[in-house]
Amino acid sequence: MAHSRIKHILQAGQPDDPVTIQGWVRTQRQAKRFSFVEVNDGSSMAGLQVVVDGTLPDYEAKIKRLSTGASVEVSGTLVESPGKGQRVELKASDFQVVGESDAETYPLQKKRHSFEFLRTIGHLRARTNTLGAVMRVRHACAMAIHQFFQSRDFLWIHTPILTASDAEGAGEMFTVTRFGLDQLPLDPAGKVDYGQDFFGKPAYLTVSGQLEAEIMALAFTNVYTFGPTFRAENSNTSRHLAEFWMVEPEMAFCNLEGNMDLAEAFLKFVFGQVMEQCADDIVFFNQRIDSSVLATATNIIDSEFERLSYTDAIALLEKADRSFDFPVSWGLDLQSEHERYLAEDYFKKPVIVTDYPAEIKAFYMRQNDGEPDDRKTVAAMDVLAPKVGEIIGGSQREERLDVLEARIEAAGLPKEDYWWYLDLRRYGTVPHAGFGLGFERLVQFITGMTNIRDVIPFPRTPDNVEF
Repeated sequence: MAHSRIKHILQAGQPDDPVTIQGWVRTQRQAKRFSFVEVNDGSSMAGLQVVVDGTLPDYEAKIKRLSTGASVEVSGTLVESPGKGQRVELKASDFQVVGESDAETYPLQKKRHSFEFLRTIGHLRARTNTLGAVMRVRHACAMAIHQFFQSRDFLWIHTPILTASDAEGAGEMFTVTRFGLDQLPLDPAGKVDYGQDFFGKPAYLTVSGQLEAEIMALAFTNVYTFGPTFRAENSNTSRHLAEFWMVEPEMAFCNLEGNMDLAEAFLKFVFGQVMEQCADDIVFFNQRIDSSVLATATNIIDSEFERLSYTDAIALLEKADRSFDFPVSWGLDLQSEHERYLAEDYFKKPVIVTDYPAEIKAFYMRQNDGEPDDRKTVAAMDVLAPKVGEIIGGSQREERLDVLEARIEAAGLPKEDYWWYLDLRRYGTVPHAGFGLGFERLVQFITGMTNIRDVIPFPRTPDNVEF
């Protein structure tokens, strides 16, 4: 008999249905003539209660091998459950212990464990209720993202992980080399001779697929990337990872207004899909992690996002009836406390801030039209959300060759490294725009989890590359 997923049994299973399940023991309780065993296969928050009758062959021997964490395969018939909280349970006709678990050393007991402790057992933490719910929501988010873009005729592009370009211009990149670090070849000036390295020049793990996505957008019109990115920022906080996933759409023949429209529709769609696909998990997060999870999701789905300029945002912050830890002044970047004040306290809904000072934004963002010597702002946008602050960052890209060349030089970047990026402005340039969304930050936002390390299967952080 083909095995059934517990999720489907709990949703649609009927008394007298014959089923076979496979999974891991969460709890067991033994009586004189039978045992109650809760089995979970990861498909849902709830497990399925199995009743194992003492008359089954080798009952005593099998029960002795059974403990929390053991893997089992059970066949039998569904019956109405006399207990509360579960519509059906499984009366076993065949019960097999596939893999035993050492009850004395198994680290997941029937009690609350701290998330810090669970990170030390990353090979087992996915079996807990919270991490199981996180991974199901993460999966639903990923599927919703693909569905959103596919339904709008976007082409999914696999951009390279290895790159010679610093898309962010921040310099926080992991270097990739085939050199043995104890035997680096040096040039006559005493510097590392990358001409002898695998690529003949310095190479890095990418911080963004945006620049390559722009190439594809100027051939296919609408594209998106969804893949791993890396940042060598030595920041040991609850908001930072060294390896994380980014979603980055790029649209040709698109301006800042169209970019904002897409970002708003995108968030509404993903939240709506997760609420539909993972209703039980979202209720769990609302009850156990953050009591505002449901209200936040409803706010995202139902609200029309507020839109205002950076200049207007600064004016509001300067008039705020509170003091901030970081200064507020035109020309300074907004900090998380400023972003959250705007979204949580002032507007009480998501906010899109536009037209930031050029000096604090990346070289590729389009300078707003004005006098030639007075281009102080760029057509940038940040989507700010309650609880997390910035959730999306994007811009209209600079499509004018002369302006882009000047911006690259002003940023102190070697223009020769961006020859191909400049070529896009020589051969059929068009207005185009896009944004980036940190996938883990999105999952964190939806679930209410406080630490970003708990919304990715295997977090990579300073001094931690375990599992």
